[in-house]
Amino acid sequence: MSRARRRAAAPPHGRGVLAGFLSLLGELLITAGLVLALFVAYSLWWTNVLADRDASARGDEVRRQWTRPAAPAPSPNPSASAQPGALDVQGGIGFLHVPAMKNGEVLVKRGTGPDVLDDGVAGYYTQPVKSALPWDAAGNFTLAAHRDGHGAKFHDIDKVRAGDAIVFETKDDWYVYKVFAELRQTSKYNVDVINPVPKESGRTAPGRYITLTTCTPVYTSKYRYVVWGELVRTEKVDGRRTPPPELR
Repeated sequence: MSRARRRAAAPPHGRGVLAGFLSLLGELLITAGLVLALFVAYSLWWTNVLADRDASARGDEVRRQWTRPAAPAPSPNPSASAQPGALDVQGGIGFLHVPAMKNGEVLVKRGTGPDVLDDGVAGYYTQPVKSALPWDAAGNFTLAAHRDGHGAKFHDIDKVRAGDAIVFETKDDWYVYKVFAELRQTSKYNVDVINPVPKESGRTAPGRYITLTTCTPVYTSKYRYVVWGELVRTEKVDGRRTPPPELR
């Protein structure tokens, strides 16, 4: 090929640089997309796998503890709850069952920080408003759990409707609540929803309430979704641990 024809076939220098830049940019975008996809998979899938595995192991240990004879307390506190297993806050105090969410049994522990909720459990509030416990004579049993990732135990909270059952299981009792109200979106700073008499729930007098809270919309933590229930009855656990009708 003659020199003149080779010069005519060669692309201008500027175009070659631009083509190289676009090729590099494309590769970088593909790499970034893969990294983002892996991060999403980790956040929304793999953390669920790890949390569910850990929560299942912890739940099994709690149930094993329930079958062992209770050790006498070294220094009884008359003001403390007499509920068997109630003060075992390290392993968990019981299991939450919400049939409408189809999330199985959810171990409940003390606290609502990431160190608790990231383990695939629900936690009861110790601050800014201290939660009552189900066996207390009155108050609000206030719970939080993740909606996405880390077990996502409250992912389907939007499926819960008025009249649905919420059941809390302890070593000796089933506490059966009935949902009476929901607040689909409120500020994450609205702590009045977990008051002993929860504001915006419609209730104005003390009772034995339960409150479920989680983030909303899905995949964000901008607002809070709230569901309220009220205790309708308590059943003793029998020898076969037969669940109440709401769970059969």
